Amino acid sequence: MKIKSNLVRIILLLALLLLPTSTVFAQSPGGDVVLFGQNYTLESGDELNGSLAVFGGNVSIEKDSTINGDVALIGGNLSLLGDTNGDVALIGGNLTISGTIEGDIVIIGGQALLSETAVVNGDISTIGGNVEKKPGAEVNGNITNNAPPVIDVPDVPNVPNVPNVPGVPETPNVDVNINPFWSVGSKVGQAILVALVGMLLTLFLQPQLERAGNAMVRQPFIAGGYGFLVFIAVPVAIFILAITIILIPIALIVALIAPLAWLFGMVALGQEVGDRFTKAINQIWAPVLSTGFGTFLLVLVTGLISLIPCVGWLPSFLVTLVALGGVAMTWFGTRNAPGGTVSQQVVEVPPTS
Repeated sequence: MKIKSNLVRIILLLALLLLPTSTVFAQSPGGDVVLFGQNYTLESGDELNGSLAVFGGNVSIEKDSTINGDVALIGGNLSLLGDTNGDVALIGGNLTISGTIEGDIVIIGGQALLSETAVVNGDISTIGGNVEKKPGAEVNGNITNNAPPVIDVPDVPNVPNVPNVPGVPETPNVDVNINPFWSVGSKVGQAILVALVGMLLTLFLQPQLERAGNAMVRQPFIAGGYGFLVFIAVPVAIFILAITIILIPIALIVALIAPLAWLFGMVALGQEVGDRFTKAINQIWAPVLSTGFGTFLLVLVTGLISLIPCVGWLPSFLVTLVALGGVAMTWFGTRNAPGGTVSQQVVEVPPTS
């Protein structure tokens, strides 16, 4: 089916959104534009020779404007009043079409409105969405709503009566006692394992860990926001990549990167904890030891708090969001966080004799 081949290009464009970015990617030499948390408007008479991807913003393509590429939007409103010479993908938002779409349209968990002047020269496929077509709107392809299939269950033949079973004694109630020491021991073991990994990472990636940790400490709320977006976007992207069959290997890679990002973020945050602890006790430890101890302390405390019923998961979840966000903001510590300031080291000058 034509929509299957075109969907591959759209998913590749959506995969760019998984890359930790600053507020906006600069336009690439090929003309593609990827925005993160910003709105985009293509004014009347303008032309974009490339694809457009927006995460967490609104897109307005005004009348008499043209996009020569694909359009992908996650979590926002998409208004296409001009012409689009490519495919359109919408996840979790609203789509309004008044111009001409030369490609296919994929809608996942969103709503689409085709006005009287809308022309779609391709297929429209929805997953958990809805398409409203006004009189005069023209769709030259197929409109497919992916509803759960109806399975015809064959009639079950008559079953003979089951003879009466003699009285069976009731099964005694068995009370299973959960040993709390086992839960605590598992958290301690997890903390030791992560601490050992953190000590190993410090030997090779100490500057990257410091950069990510500084981003979390200096901008904890922004890091948490980035982490929340990653927490939402990664499962959606894995699902979309998996349903294409062809991109299942990429889905597996993304699924592997997510826990690695959590591990890197916890070690970076643990390094900050270790440094502050050694300063508090007026000691100077080797970076490997301070990072290992800080990571052990951080993972152990958050793990023990998570054992508290009902509310224990919240602090651990917030720490996880900050850790993921710090890694996303700094691209695994390979760049400075957007909007952050580079700390300057103050060198003490000894007094003159």
